[in-house]
Amino acid sequence: MNLILTLFFISLFSIIAMIGRKLVVLSNGNTRVFDTEEISGVPFIEDLKEKTTKNIKKYGYVGLVGLMRGYFRSKNFLKIKYQEVKEKTMAFKNKKTENISSEKKEASKFLKMVTDYKYKIRRIKEDIENEEGL
Repeated sequence: MNLILTLFFISLFSIIAMIGRKLVVLSNGNTRVFDTEEISGVPFIEDLKEKTTKNIKKYGYVGLVGLMRGYFRSKNFLKIKYQEVKEKTMAFKNKKTENISSEKKEASKFLKMVTDYKYKIRRIKEDIENEEGL
């Protein structure tokens, strides 16, 4: 914020100085504010303007082509890297699932006992139903 205010006041004082110089020239009785040397420099300014527009177009085109090349190269680079990362993650995921499936975890003894009891109870119920049905 301080930098902006400083630049503002510097530009304000320079504008005041330029206008003040021209007022001093007018107050001395000189009716022409501009010198004839400044007016004769106009063809040079036109030539300079023509050269700068030509250079701006040329460098603008070169910059645009460079920007587009960079965009497409970075896009292709990112696409290739994305595929590599995707393949690595899939390989890692498959490797992880293989390790889990290869190590078949044995059910705990308590769960085995519970399933055995359920099976025995079911068989006993079926036997009772068969006896009553006869």
